Amino acid sequence: MNKNWFKRLGRQFLRVPLSEKILFTKHLSMMVKSGMTEVESLRLLRRQVKSRSFKIILDELIADVENGQFISVSLLPFQRVFGELFVNIVKLGETSGTLSENLEFLTEEMKKNQELRSKVRSAMIYPTIVLIATLGITGVLIFFVLPKILPIFASLGVKLPISTRILIGTANLFYNYYLYIFLGVLVLIIALFFSLRINKVRYIYHRIMLALPFVKRISIGYNMANMTRSLGILLKSGVRIVEAVQTTSNIVANLVYRKALRQVAESVRRGEPLYEYLERNPKIFPSTLSRMIEVGEKTGNLDENLKYLAEFYENEVNETAKNLSNVLEPMLLVIMGALVGFVAISIITPIYEVTQTISR
Repeated sequence: MNKNWFKRLGRQFLRVPLSEKILFTKHLSMMVKSGMTEVESLRLLRRQVKSRSFKIILDELIADVENGQFISVSLLPFQRVFGELFVNIVKLGETSGTLSENLEFLTEEMKKNQELRSKVRSAMIYPTIVLIATLGITGVLIFFVLPKILPIFASLGVKLPISTRILIGTANLFYNYYLYIFLGVLVLIIALFFSLRINKVRYIYHRIMLALPFVKRISIGYNMANMTRSLGILLKSGVRIVEAVQTTSNIVANLVYRKALRQVAESVRRGEPLYEYLERNPKIFPSTLSRMIEVGEKTGNLDENLKYLAEFYENEVNETAKNLSNVLEPMLLVIMGALVGFVAISIITPIYEVTQTISR
């Protein structure tokens, strides 16, 4: 009992990079397609993976499959690592005899997901660098330049400009209470980190992300891309629509969409068309989505329409991320210029006034 408890606890800390999961899925698909048994494939892949966590997972998978268990059943304890969609598609592949094709399909979908994440992150690199540079330059001026000039100001006994007095007051606050400020920021970050693990707090955070002017469009687009892709895969694989929506609700990370999709599943279970619920909630489900799903349901091409929507929202997120970077760039440069300029003027102005007094 205790051993199993520790085993389950250890699984919570296992992390596998998305790139390794893509390679694993691609290679497993090729090996199964070539006629290798699942056990032989897993053993070979076990020797190739670099991640320690992945080696631990594969050790358990190999032991289970050797005992006659399906890979999908062996993956269930590691659903946090691979995701519910992955496990469901593998299960469908095993039961229908199309495991190799399903794994190949998963590989392509994970690649798309990786590209989408990469595009969003890379769009934020330049603004982050500018912000760090701003804070760095300001920090150098306040903590290295200002302390050497302060004794000169004090010895002259002149009245300092308001900007200089504000700067000195701020600097003194950091000099005298830097330890408390550091501890306060650290406690705040830790409290925020743990509070986001509470579903109610995380729900509020996700709701805010869907309301912020600059973040809203990316957040909605990103969630729509993931939702439509996952739902389309499940439907194409033969999963019934109610189960597909329910599974998709467990896959999406945003709790607002997770709650909404569970309500969608209930409405579909009662016989209501999928698009009608989406149509009643235009704030989180764009009209383009509900219109295309309506067409798909009426023509019997829902999975194809969902595939189109996934590509559409991926492109939209990509464009929005680029535009967001272009908007943030000049804003951050202005803020950087204003902040550095304020510090520079606060230091130079009293020096200029003193030199003018001396020259007279």
